[in-house]
Amino acid sequence: MTTADRFRALHERPEPFLLPNPWDAGTARLLAHLGFPALATTSLGVANVVGRTRATRAEILANCREIVEATPLPVNADLENGFADDPAEAAKMIDAAADAGVVGASIEDHTGDSRNPIYEFGLAVDRVRAAVETARARSVVLTARCENLWLGADTLADTIRRLQAYEEAGADVLYAPGLRTLEEIRAVVTSVGKPVNVVMGFADPSITLEQLAEIGVRRISIGAALSRLALKSFMDGAREMRAGRFGFVAELPPISELQQAFE
Repeated sequence: MTTADRFRALHERPEPFLLPNPWDAGTARLLAHLGFPALATTSLGVANVVGRTRATRAEILANCREIVEATPLPVNADLENGFADDPAEAAKMIDAAADAGVVGASIEDHTGDSRNPIYEFGLAVDRVRAAVETARARSVVLTARCENLWLGADTLADTIRRLQAYEEAGADVLYAPGLRTLEEIRAVVTSVGKPVNVVMGFADPSITLEQLAEIGVRRISIGAALSRLALKSFMDGAREMRAGRFGFVAELPPISELQQAFE
């Protein structure tokens, strides 16, 4: 079974699978060591590494290759909007990510323009259709993302309308960042026929894996939450050091634990 086949098969299981988001080779190897079945990149995590609010196309592709090469696990790539408005141009990002070794990729309908944050409906669907064509040619699982909820640009009803259109355009997985409650997640899952990815970086943290499984969620990611958690620990330690205290060193993981994962 190829890596692409293994990744596709994870979406066909009766129970959901966890898809964590590393941001470099080290975090990828740690997650593989912990037994996760697949990994996903995070564009915000890459931006955090380079110290900017957004990473470049080249930086995201380089990060895809780094994470692919770090472990034998399947990798899904967060490609933002493909770094292009035109459907055919955006789809080229999927081709480039496949060259880097990923077996899954997402395309989103966020324009990157705060004045007009979501692509017009028809253009958004055309972009998914073009992405699907490229993804199928490269044996890549294509995730179509509707971004309007977390951007506050529209309603749950419009999110569902868009996801249904993306499903009809051929997307393999559907994803709407910004779903916060179990009721909202259930409304999406029951409105479409393709696997749904839920990102718990936005959702009510009291929701459990068991609850998500009961309503039919197939994939659960975390976005840049682990990156942000790591940076919080870094900042907390740095602030403590700046104040002349070093209590944080008592909470460090043993070097041997890290090296065991990196061997």
